[in-house]
Amino acid sequence: MSEAAPTPLPGPVTEATLAKARRVRLLIVDVDGTLTDGALFYDDRGGEHKAFHVQDGSAIRALAAAGVDIAIVSGRASSSVRRRAEELGVAHVHLGQSDKTAPLAALTAQTGIPPAGMAHVGDDCPDLPLFARVGMAFAVADAHPLVRAQADHVTALGGGRGAVREVCDLLLFARGKWPRAS
Repeated sequence: MSEAAPTPLPGPVTEATLAKARRVRLLIVDVDGTLTDGALFYDDRGGEHKAFHVQDGSAIRALAAAGVDIAIVSGRASSSVRRRAEELGVAHVHLGQSDKTAPLAALTAQTGIPPAGMAHVGDDCPDLPLFARVGMAFAVADAHPLVRAQADHVTALGGGRGAVREVCDLLLFARGKWPRAS
């Protein structure tokens, strides 16, 4: 068992986890239950509304500024997700993906990063095939138990409540980019 390295992050982080994190060059983020708390709000006109945690957004920007590419891959298509991705400068957006591994070839072609250099953060069973293909898997604290069991690291925070910030901060810390400006 690896000894935990001291970090400014919640909970212990092993040297093995930090070593894996150093190899991540592209972070793939799920949406519902990860960037959001999983709640879906519909209005009477058929519109859909989602709430995003502002600290997740600032951490995504900081990670991108540190040279890590960001992608959003979601099983659902949503105009609010496209808008949030645009606000954050996320160029790689793949929505409506029932098979979340499908965008891997396109992401590799666009970025030159093989799946082994990618990480994914998710919360539910549709994320598991992607977990098996990328170099590092993150589960949010309130993820399905099977997802938590397959993850390399489980966040202390839940989806839509700062979990993505926690992942980004861990990746920044592993690169020696901590502390970062918020």
